Amino acid sequence: MITSTYTSMSMDQINHTFEQVRTASKDLVLLSAQQINDVLEAVATKLSENHDAILAENRKDLDRMPQEDPKYDRLELNTSRLQGIAHDLRNVAALPYPIGEVLEEGTLSSGLSIEKVRVPLGVVGIIYESRPNVTYDVFALCLKSGNACLLKGGSDAEYSNRIIVSLIKETLKAQSINPDIIALLPPERKATEALLNAVGSVDIIIPRGSQNLINFVRDHAKVPVIETGAGIVHTYFDASGDPAKGRAIVTNAKTRRVSVCNALDCLVIHESSLKDLPELVKDLAAHQVEVFADDRAYEILEGHYPASLLTRAAAEHFGTEFLDYKMSVMTVPHLDAALKHIDRYSSQHSEAVIAEDQGVVDQFLKQVDAAAVYANASTAFTDGAQFGLGAEIGISTQKLHARGPMALREMTSYKWIVRGDGTVRS
Repeated sequence: MITSTYTSMSMDQINHTFEQVRTASKDLVLLSAQQINDVLEAVATKLSENHDAILAENRKDLDRMPQEDPKYDRLELNTSRLQGIAHDLRNVAALPYPIGEVLEEGTLSSGLSIEKVRVPLGVVGIIYESRPNVTYDVFALCLKSGNACLLKGGSDAEYSNRIIVSLIKETLKAQSINPDIIALLPPERKATEALLNAVGSVDIIIPRGSQNLINFVRDHAKVPVIETGAGIVHTYFDASGDPAKGRAIVTNAKTRRVSVCNALDCLVIHESSLKDLPELVKDLAAHQVEVFADDRAYEILEGHYPASLLTRAAAEHFGTEFLDYKMSVMTVPHLDAALKHIDRYSSQHSEAVIAEDQGVVDQFLKQVDAAAVYANASTAFTDGAQFGLGAEIGISTQKLHARGPMALREMTSYKWIVRGDGTVRS
């Protein structure tokens, strides 16, 4: 197994890698569903047999990052997480094989038979930061959907990503499948730039990471991009909200895992419910969550929330994806003001309302423009596995092609198959 650091790759070497992956991708549609499932099961077994080696390489990455860095949690692998990854690989293996599914069919007046059939995207480029589990997720979903994958991980996870890809390639060779259906590019800026400009070699690029990463990819890519990842997440607590439900939801959405994109960033609260605010945030103090409260919320919380964790909000605390034990609070006079605030700052990822008034719930669900909109539930559920999709590449926050968790079906396109018998058009 390879455990040393990368040596620099020339542009010729990078472009050659693109060609290898492109060529290998052509044969993926010839694999049977059983062959693909066998590979995924074998990759899961290989992972389980190499726990210690993976964790040793991951430790090298962790040792280079301060433990207080919010990205540390994303980077860290442990026995439990590796077991979860192996479980997810087997879950993907158990999912229906999507390629070749007939979406529509019929016979035209010309006598032609026509079918709309699900097909792979082709070569998928993934640019991601600090999350080595993504390497397994991407490979599993790309393989199951007939796609080859070009991975551009961050330097933070260099050792982890290298051993994972090495183990996957060993498994593919053992299964007599071309190992070039997956490639890991070096953690160099020029590799990112080459991937963004790989028109003709790469069919789609999906960035997973910070808003800065997504903005950079969108602004510089010549290859089509599907935006995923960045989540500026709000929960609106209405005048009719139940404080007990609210407390549980806010605590879960904020503290379950602060480094993920579905974590709560801003609690929007109806002014008539300010009396409930100390109760809503009570459990956050035990998690050392720093609260940035607007003036009215600050006055209510002062003396009821630890002074060391309570700060008056500034403009920059709204519209911020914290990815940390931090949360802002905004007071609004009515539902329309809440909707306006969310519309202004939302990244269209996940938004929630806590209300017992069904009219408020219905209006919120209809008017909020986001990939996932919740009523009386935590935004922590925005996840492909939680949605029953098996796994995900990421959460798409745009409206073209896919929206929300990008799972197997979202990793495909379609083509029209038309059959005739010497049929010509008049």
